[in-house]
Amino acid sequence: MHLVETMAYTGQGNGHGLGNQLAPQQPIEVWKKQAGMDWKIKEAEVHYVAGNHNLGVIHAFPEQKVLYRSDNRTPLSVVSKRFQVVQPGQILEFYRDLTASSGFELETAGVLREGRKFWALARTGQSTTLKGRDKVDGYLLLATACDETLAATAQFTSVRVVCNTLSIVLGNATGTIKVPHRSRFDPHVIKRQLGITVSSWDGFVARMKALVDRPVDPDSVEGLLRRVLTYTGPDGKATVVNEQALANVRTLYEGGGRGALMASSRGTAWGLLNSVTEFVDHHRRARSDDHRRDAAWFGSGTQIKQRAWDEVMRLVT
Repeated sequence: MHLVETMAYTGQGNGHGLGNQLAPQQPIEVWKKQAGMDWKIKEAEVHYVAGNHNLGVIHAFPEQKVLYRSDNRTPLSVVSKRFQVVQPGQILEFYRDLTASSGFELETAGVLREGRKFWALARTGQSTTLKGRDKVDGYLLLATACDETLAATAQFTSVRVVCNTLSIVLGNATGTIKVPHRSRFDPHVIKRQLGITVSSWDGFVARMKALVDRPVDPDSVEGLLRRVLTYTGPDGKATVVNEQALANVRTLYEGGGRGALMASSRGTAWGLLNSVTEFVDHHRRARSDDHRRDAAWFGSGTQIKQRAWDEVMRLVT
């Protein structure tokens, strides 16, 4: 079962053939239609029937509201009256001036879980090449959900071209802006805040180069991965090492991963970081590719990537 309801992409896109392929630099209106984001979220009062289902009395529950799609009436969620809706079209409109005058280019956008979550990803135009061959491009991801599971989140991220892996946020949370659903989504405010972090790309490049130049003692790889690849045990307290994940990541790091044998990666902290991100984005156990993508971008996969980043950064600071 695919989580992706609809999506559009340019270039190689999503890797498993879903969605509508677009020529580069299409207008926002084309993206809205082809990505399936040309509908609105509507609101209605919550009502319930008290007593016999056929003869009972209908009551209102004013503290909550139902969100549903304008095009097919599919219910999306029940939320508080204070919940501030972000429309699918607003996610794409956010990029209108960025693509028109700031060198950004939309690469993928779409709808997950019947409309409960939607996103757009654009290349920023920032790029660097490590050791002459290993190219990394800067991206801006904007996503939200129509419930409390995901705030409206704008984050700078990076994609390693050799393996098309969506990597972690640029270093730490400074590249991420989150707008809780109890606050109004204001694109201008977000862009002002993001403007401060655009300059973080140069700092991120410096940190990537430091990781490339940092060899990792083979004996220390195991310990580092054991600190990264963990999960909470059945008792909800103990931390358990995911031995299968550890074995998979080691295989990727030791030559099985995409780009693992490049000069920038072989035996380096950069290679170790990318073995973790490749595992999370492409190999981690999941019900489907879409579930894996969802976790890698918005869920538990992001936490694993962040732990990996924190660990490798300790090697160079």
